[in-house]
Order: sequence, then C-alpha cells, then structure tokens
Amino acid sequence: MEIIIRGDKLKVTDSMKEYIEEKIAKLDKYLQNSDELRATVVVKVRNHNQVVEITIPLKSLILRAEESQEDIYAAVDLALDKLERQIRKNKTKLLARQSKNTNLIGFSFDNVDEIEESSEKIVKRKTIEVKPMSEEEAILQLELLGHQFYMYKDSETMKPVVIYKRKDNGYGIIESE
Repeated sequence: MEIIIRGDKLKVTDSMKEYIEEKIAKLDKYLQNSDELRATVVVKVRNHNQVVEITIPLKSLILRAEESQEDIYAAVDLALDKLERQIRKNKTKLLARQSKNTNLIGFSFDNVDEIEESSEKIVKRKTIEVKPMSEEEAILQLELLGHQFYMYKDSETMKPVVIYKRKDNGYGIIESE
C-alpha cells in the first residue's frame, strides 16, 4: 500500500513516518490488492491536541478515521483501531453485496475542493462528486465514513438525496422535487 503522510502546521519526523507506516501496513491483511491502494495520512495540531486523519479510498468505498489526542502515537493507534472496527463491522455486508454482483459506488475525495470562508456562519465549504446509488449502498457508505449524513444521487430518479442517521438509530431521507 502506498502511504502518503503530510503534516499540517506540524513537521512530521522520520520516527513518526516509520510508526505510521508500520501501523498502516497491518491493515493489508484485511484488504484485497493492497499494493494498488493509497492511504493518505494528515497529521495536524488543533489546540493542544495532535490530530490524525487517515483516508483509504477503495474501489467502491472510502475508509476514513480521525482521532485527536495529546500524543501523536496514541492518536495513530486509536485511528487505526477505528479503521479496523469499520472493516470488521462491515465485512459481512461487503461480502454479501459482492456476492450479489452489485456495483457499490461511492464518491472520491480526490476532487474535493476545500474552501475556508471568512464568514461568521460558514466555516468550511466542500464540493463533491455525487454518484448514483441505491439507498442500501448509501447507508453502507454513511456507516463506513462514520458521518451523520450522506449525499448521493438516487439511481432510479437521478435526483440528489440526503440520507441521515436519526437519534433512534433509524435513517431519514431528504429528497428534492
């Protein structure tokens, strides 16, 4: 697996790089064709904490974890534990979908434009590529990313849809007219 490590407001030392590469290499046992994958690791400082973001775009899904700790090594460990839990939790769902030959489609963060606004209300703006998928695929993406909502294009109507996680652990859908 190709591992890209960069620091944001922080210099990533050789020992940090070695530690991160060693830990991420342990994920290879869960992933097929890991030689073709690219993991992006961003290490940054937020207040007094070290933040580690790990993103691994797969063919049809995106694995992502973010952790914040006072110690960078503890943050890396927690982020990797989170990724392993995501993989194990969703492995049966992924295998079931692959056996049905369904085509899981997610969006890629490669073309995401992040613009930080100086406005008081909008602090961050993202542009994403929204691809068609079913409700089941959107729920899987939502769970894998660990977000509260997910935007996708309904594969039947081709209209934008937002699916969100409710407090009762159910899901809600917001559709456009």
